[in-house]
Amino acid sequence: MPLVLLCGYPSSGKTRRALEIREKLEAAGKTVHFTGDEQCQDDKNVFYSEPRKEKELRGSLKAAAERYISKDCVVIVDSPNYIKGFRYELYCVARQNKATHCVVYCMASKEQCQEWNAARPESQRYSDTIFDELVMRFEEPETRNRWDSPLFSLLGDDSLPFDEISEALFDRKARRPNQSTQTQPVSSATFVHDVDRITQDINMAILTAQQTGTLGQALSVPSSTEKFQSPRKLTMAELRRLRSQFMSYTRLHPVEDAAQTATLYVQYLNTTIT
Repeated sequence: MPLVLLCGYPSSGKTRRALEIREKLEAAGKTVHFTGDEQCQDDKNVFYSEPRKEKELRGSLKAAAERYISKDCVVIVDSPNYIKGFRYELYCVARQNKATHCVVYCMASKEQCQEWNAARPESQRYSDTIFDELVMRFEEPETRNRWDSPLFSLLGDDSLPFDEISEALFDRKARRPNQSTQTQPVSSATFVHDVDRITQDINMAILTAQQTGTLGQALSVPSSTEKFQSPRKLTMAELRRLRSQFMSYTRLHPVEDAAQTATLYVQYLNTTIT
């Protein structure tokens, strides 16, 4: 059964939309599992101020999606989901389980969200610092990205297009899982070390190519027949972040041969970088 991802600025109305979707799905006789930031035992400001805890939170959201997604249950993930790499991971969860998915983007200006945030009970508010950081880090979903599609972008006073959402979830065939979205058994005790070395070599090759002026050309990288091509110059920090996201995913979804991860990493970079 399908996976529904909410995303948007903090206090943009995601939970209201998620609850609205759940209510209509249950009225239609569907079983729904609801998971999100509101289930955190600690203050969400604490989670989003500490990278380790935020990573644990994303891990728990993904684990819930993996645990409950099935032919009998619709999973709704109510969270900012502001990192497109994390949305890609959840897309892979759906695809691996041969399930459909969609993204509901709650659109609102920063000023409007600040106003809504201030109107919340104090215990439920984002602090000004965390609010600004989450807005700054937000990566807007785009329909051209397969992990953000189908995409439903809603303003605060828009009516919920439930019929269209339902059609996208239940009347559309799920994408077939492929090598990059299926879980494979680990066969090497040095798997993580090998992947770390391979991805680091690829990052260094990209940085070196940028320095020699080959930006925009199809670039051959170590250990892969897949060509890398970026529309813009990438910083070391950006490549390091993308590599970290990919490493986190491969630890949970290892492939049988670590050498295959070179091609998977290049594919990941080509589809993620815009």
